[in-house]
Amino acid sequence: QVQLVESGGGLVQAGGSLRLSCAASGRTFSRYPMAWFRQAPGKEREFVAAITWTGGSPYYADSVKGRFTISRDNAKNTVYLQMISLKPEDTAVYYCATDTRTIPGVSLSAIRRYDCWGQGTQVTVSS
Repeated sequence: QVQLVESGGGLVQAGGSLRLSCAASGRTFSRYPMAWFRQAPGKEREFVAAITWTGGSPYYADSVKGRFTISRDNAKNTVYLQMISLKPEDTAVYYCATDTRTIPGVSLSAIRRYDCWGQGTQVTVSS
């Protein structure tokens, strides 16, 4: 079982930047796709970004495309989310997730793709 721990959240002004990290335990981290989701108060959890086990072809929600960058360092068992030009609407709890079951035919943006989740880190963007 892979365990995930997010860090790097905080309070930032609109236009600012943050980098989130997600540290994973488990020797097979490098074999799994990783993703970031977020959940704002009163809203459903939504997809933010995903990356395959090779690190190629990152995939983003339209709302963050051009502002957020997902990357991974398999040697450090860590996935990152670099966020720039933050907006108040980016305020949410951010979760990292991984798919250890390799479900075929399910999009990397689908919540049901992922079976392991971190506890989340709060990102607050003030206007």
